[in-house]
Amino acid sequence: MLILECPYCGVRADETELHAGGQAHLKRFGPGSSDESFEDYMFMRKNPRGVHFERWRHVNGCGKWFLAARSTTTLEVFGTYSAQTTEPPKAIVDAITAKFPAWEGYK
Repeated sequence: MLILECPYCGVRADETELHAGGQAHLKRFGPGSSDESFEDYMFMRKNPRGVHFERWRHVNGCGKWFLAARSTTTLEVFGTYSAQTTEPPKAIVDAITAKFPAWEGYK
């Protein structure tokens, strides 16, 4: 079972208390964007095995959205952090590269 710690209230919750919200750190295009940009945003996602950065909501707790870094192959969680963060914290990136030296980054 996947267990994540909410960075806001500090509660360690299993995935039944949370709601997944998809991939994190996506550039969202607003009104006036091209059809190609919108299509890429909606449908063109990488889905490799390995480390993913995801959006999660602590539904049965504080209700806030946060971001998590985890491996889809081992379910290892490298950390959680504020949803207002534009890129993963250095400590999380360092933990990932220590475990997976060939990792190419989150973008």
